[in-house]
Amino acid sequence: MSQQKVLMMIVTVFAWLWMPVGNTEEMSPMDLEAGTLLLKMQAGFTTATRMNTDVTMNISGLVARVSVRQEFRNDGGDWTEGVYVFPLPDRAAVDRMRLHIGERFIEGEIREKEQARKEYERARNEGKKASLVEQERPNLFTTTVANIAPGERVVVEIEYLEDLRYDNGTFAIRFPMTLTPRYIPGAPLPDRQGSGWSPDTTRVSDASLVTPPQVAASDDHKISLTASIDAGLPLEIVASRYHPVDVSEAQGRYTVSLANDAVPMDHDFELLWRPLPSAAPRAMVFRETIAGQPHYLLMVMPPDTAQDATVTMPRELIFVVDTSGSMHGNSIAQAKQALERALDDLGAGDRFNIIEFNSTTRALYHQSVAADAANLTHARRFVQGLDANGGTEMRPALRLALDSAGTESYLRQIVFITDGSVGNEDELYAMIETRLGDARLFTVGIGSAPNSWFMRKAAELGRGTFVVISALHEVGEKMDRLFDKLGHPQVTNIDVSWPGGAVTESFPEIVPDLYRGEPVTVRSRASGAFQPGSAVRVRGDSAAGAWTTELPLDGDRDHSGVAALWARARIAALHDEERRGADSAVTRKAIVDTAISHHLVSKYTSLVAVDKTPARATGDPLAREQVPNLLPYGQSMNAIFGFPATATNAAVLQRRGLVLLLAALLLLGAGTRRRSVNRARLA
Repeated sequence: MSQQKVLMMIVTVFAWLWMPVGNTEEMSPMDLEAGTLLLKMQAGFTTATRMNTDVTMNISGLVARVSVRQEFRNDGGDWTEGVYVFPLPDRAAVDRMRLHIGERFIEGEIREKEQARKEYERARNEGKKASLVEQERPNLFTTTVANIAPGERVVVEIEYLEDLRYDNGTFAIRFPMTLTPRYIPGAPLPDRQGSGWSPDTTRVSDASLVTPPQVAASDDHKISLTASIDAGLPLEIVASRYHPVDVSEAQGRYTVSLANDAVPMDHDFELLWRPLPSAAPRAMVFRETIAGQPHYLLMVMPPDTAQDATVTMPRELIFVVDTSGSMHGNSIAQAKQALERALDDLGAGDRFNIIEFNSTTRALYHQSVAADAANLTHARRFVQGLDANGGTEMRPALRLALDSAGTESYLRQIVFITDGSVGNEDELYAMIETRLGDARLFTVGIGSAPNSWFMRKAAELGRGTFVVISALHEVGEKMDRLFDKLGHPQVTNIDVSWPGGAVTESFPEIVPDLYRGEPVTVRSRASGAFQPGSAVRVRGDSAAGAWTTELPLDGDRDHSGVAALWARARIAALHDEERRGADSAVTRKAIVDTAISHHLVSKYTSLVAVDKTPARATGDPLAREQVPNLLPYGQSMNAIFGFPATATNAAVLQRRGLVLLLAALLLLGAGTRRRSVNRARLA
C-alpha cells in the first residue's frame, strides 16, 4: 500500500471518528468541555477556593429550623467568584440567606429568579461582594459568591425549615452532605447554562447546572454539626445512624454534636429519636397565624387494629434493581442483600420477577413466575451474579415493570431499588402517573447519598412508601420493616374534614394510602379562624372496617415555620400541575406569588444579597471557580467516570478508541512495508 493511500485511509477514519453518533438518546452526552472537566477530576481537581460547612439544627415538635453556614476561603492570589452546587432535604423550605463579611452581614432578599440573577451579576461586575442562592431541583441548590479577595474568608448562611419524618415510633431528620453523580440522557444541546461536566440535553435541559465536578478525596469539605431537640416528650433513644455523636440532656432538651471535629462531607447524616412507649404520639397539631390566616401542620397515627391484620390475597412482586456504575462498591452490595431479603419474604402463593437495568434492561423471566423452590434458587443465583456498570437508563426498566401484564386476583407491588442518580426526574414521574394502574410502587434508596427527592416523590406518586438504606448493617432491619408494610393492609380512602366556617387549602389534596406505622401528615391554610372547640376529623377504611378520629384545633400558641411548610407543599403541588400540562404561565405566577409572600426559594425565585461598597476595582481580573463535591462514601471514580458507567459517553469513547487503534495499525503496516522495500533495495 502506498504512503498516499495510507494517509487517505487515516484521514477517512479520523473524519468518521468525530462524526455525530446516531442513537444519542441511549447514551449519556459529553462534549469536549465536559471531557476536559472529567479528565481534570480524574487527575486531581484543585481550586484556589476552599470550603467548609457548619450546620445547626433546632428541632421543636414536628418542625426543624436548620442553619447551614458555608465558608468560602480564597487561598489563591486572584479575586475569585465561587460556585457551589449542594443538596438539601427535598422538603426543605429555604427562606433566609445572609452574606457575612467580617463582623457584619447583609440580609438576602427574595426576587424572581431572572431579577435576582441580574442584581447579582450587576454587583459582581461593579466589584461588590454579592451572593446568590438558586434552586436547581427541590433537593439541589447553587450558591454563588462574587468578589472574594485573595486570602479572604466569606460566609454564606442559609436557613431552611423542614417537617420531620415519623415512622414506626421513631422521629428522624436527615441532612444530605453530597450528591451521587446524575446520569443525563438525551442529545446534547448547542448552548449550556452552567459549568457542570454534562452539557444540557434534549431530555435534561438544565443538565450543566446539576452535574458539578466531584473528587474522591479532599482536605476541605469538612462539616461540623450540632442539633438541639425539644421534643416535648421524654425520649427513649437519641442516636445517629452513620456518624459518631455526643449526646447530652438538660431539662428535657437534648443536644447532639458530631464526636469528631471535622468530618468529610461524603455521607448523609441521619439523626433519630424515639419517645418512651407510653409517650408515643397518637396525634399532634401545630398552628401559625399570618395576616389573620391560620396555617396547620397535623399528624395523626392510623388505627392500631390495622397492625394485626395480614394480607390474605396473594401478591405479585416485581423487583427492579439498578446496576449502573453509580451503584458500584457498597451500594451494589446493599442492593443485592436487599434483594435476597426480599426473596426470602415471598410466600408459597406469591409470584415474582426481577428486572435489572444499567445502559440496558433485562428481566430474569419473560413474565412473573411462582415463588417455588426452583424459581427462587434460580433467582438467588441471578442476584449473586449482578455487577454494577453502565449508565442509569431508568426509563425502559420502569416502563417494563409498569406495563407488565398483571396476574388477576394478585396484589401487584413493584419494589424499585436504586440510588436515584438521574437528572430526568420529571419525565419518570409522568410515566409513573400515567402507567401505574392498580399497582403500588415502593422505592428503596441505596447508598451513602441517594437522590431523596426521587425516592420520596416516586413512592408518593406510586401510592406506596419508601425507605433509605445507607449502610450494609441496616439492610435487614429496613427491608424487614418495608416488607412488614407490604404484607399488611393499607388504610385507604382517607378523607380529612375541616370544621365549617372557613375555607381550607390542604396538601396533599388527596391523602395517599397509609402503611403500617406511618401517620397522616397534612399541611393546611384556613381563610379565617375556626370557632372555639372545633376539631378536624380524619376518616379512612382499615382492615378492621371504617375508622374515624378527631383532633382538636384549639392551640395555646403559634409555632413558627408552619406557614412556610404549607407554602412549600403548595409550590410542590403547583409543580405537579405544571408537569401534568397545566397552563405554565398560570402555575408560574401562582408559584412566584406563594414563594415571594413566604420569602421562599423555588424554581422561579431566588435569594440575593448585595453589599453597597465596591471591594474590587473593576479593572482587576475575576476568576470563576466551581467548588467540587466529594464523591459519596463507597463509590468509585473509575466505576462512574472512567469506564462504561453512569454519566460517561462509553459508546463514543469505545468507538473512537477502536478507530485510533486501527489508525495505528495502518501506520505500523505502512512502516513495515517501507522497511521491507528498503531492505530489498539494499540487498
